[in-house]
Amino acid sequence: MAESETTEPSRVRPALVVVNGASPDAAQARGDKRGAAVSFSRPELNVIFNVYGAKVAQGEWRDYAIDFTPAKAVFSIFRRASEAPLYRIEKDPALSRRQGAYAVIAATGLVLRRGHDLARVVRVLDRALRLVGAE
Repeated sequence: MAESETTEPSRVRPALVVVNGASPDAAQARGDKRGAAVSFSRPELNVIFNVYGAKVAQGEWRDYAIDFTPAKAVFSIFRRASEAPLYRIEKDPALSRRQGAYAVIAATGLVLRRGHDLARVVRVLDRALRLVGAE
């Protein structure tokens, strides 16, 4: 065996995987963000979890799911884990200059509120019941 050959496993970088005809390093070097997933920042998650935690304490909600895709981030709220989501809180940066990046969507697909400020948009889920007086 030559001195340059060893029996130890190679410590070099593993082979690159080519996807769609371009290497991941080449896309990163160009600053290409197509493959990057949209996600919620920590302050955004704090706003969402404040509302979610209050509703869990009241016994209304029990489970959640978070999905990150290249187009948008979705926080789904469930009454039970086996059901369809009651509400979806979506962050879609493509709509940030028009209607606002954030939306709360009901199970039926109805957009309850859309806007630029997440705290104001999520407030639609935290409405308290009001007593209506009969006269």
